[in-house]
Amino acid sequence: MNLKKIKYNHYINYTILGLFAIIFGSMSIFGNLDGSLLFLFEKIAISVILAVSLSLVVGFLGELSLGHAGFMCVGAYIGGKVSALLVPTLGNGILAFIISLIVGAGVAALCGVIIGIPALRLRGDYLAIVTLAFGEIVKSLFQNTSDATFGGALGLSTPRYDKKYLFIFAFVLVLFTLAIVQNFIRSKHGRAVTAIRDNEIAARATGINVTKYKLITFTLSAAFAGIAGVLYSYSNYTVQSAKFGYNYSIEILVMVVLGGMGTINGSIIAATLITFLNTKLATVLTGDLAVLQNLFYAVILILIVNYNNAPALKNFRDRYNFAALWRKIFRHQDPAKVKDDTLKWDVVPTKIEMNEVLSVDMTPPEKIDYMGNGGNK
Repeated sequence: MNLKKIKYNHYINYTILGLFAIIFGSMSIFGNLDGSLLFLFEKIAISVILAVSLSLVVGFLGELSLGHAGFMCVGAYIGGKVSALLVPTLGNGILAFIISLIVGAGVAALCGVIIGIPALRLRGDYLAIVTLAFGEIVKSLFQNTSDATFGGALGLSTPRYDKKYLFIFAFVLVLFTLAIVQNFIRSKHGRAVTAIRDNEIAARATGINVTKYKLITFTLSAAFAGIAGVLYSYSNYTVQSAKFGYNYSIEILVMVVLGGMGTINGSIIAATLITFLNTKLATVLTGDLAVLQNLFYAVILILIVNYNNAPALKNFRDRYNFAALWRKIFRHQDPAKVKDDTLKWDVVPTKIEMNEVLSVDMTPPEKIDYMGNGGNK
């Protein structure tokens, strides 16, 4: 394997998240982390999975979906119910956790297929309305179930996984999500998806099966939303359908848009910042000040959006951003240490010696002696 051909920038997010999980996971195992911080890490991991999976549909496919919380709701209830049934026999261990993940993701993906086949014939606002309706229908269905099945209005009681280990498993699932999504996007299938986003008519004319790729992307996104839902059920003692409403779908969409359309790393950063912001505002603004939480949250989002899009700040953004800082720290070269170019002209292989004088014969064509006798033709 040629190491020079490896694009290391493709693996920066894996490295950062992996080191984060190893460092804080070791601290958690030895009891050096507070329980509230572990719960925050669990919420961040869930948000990252949701943002990255929704970015497949909104950022790379170019379709507007407002039902992502509905797929998460399916995964949370189905996965939570499976775990509640398995824990008495298998124990609250990794086996029951994996089975719940597989079942929750599978049922969510099946819902993605069922909804995607008719809904993906629509575009724009119409698709957004259909996916929004799906989310509200799912929430209402689980809310009106009996207490013996999914808990009804009071919610489904689920087993809580050990805090010391759950966030480690959650970040492993984040790495798994990144591996699947990024390899899908960088494959020929991902190029077909982005071609559909850029121009669906041109993509169809070149032979791309538009319906097939739309359905694959929508189903894959729904499956990862189901995984996030199962993580949510293991992170809480109760799953209530009120959590998975319209506002939560909008919050996930904000993570994708704020991080940048079609940018995986941007979705990760935005999901982390928004989750941290919501958690801290809920902690600081308590009692009568709790009504100000949404106000501060909205103001901060407006400021961030204006910063990212204001034309007057373009030069400032270009000069002071993570990419420019990275180049300045790791790629900046001292002019005194710059070596001379080793590719000298006298060693470049050419068909003509560099010391030869080239000339152009400007003799009119009718006066050229093609027989080589020196006279006119």
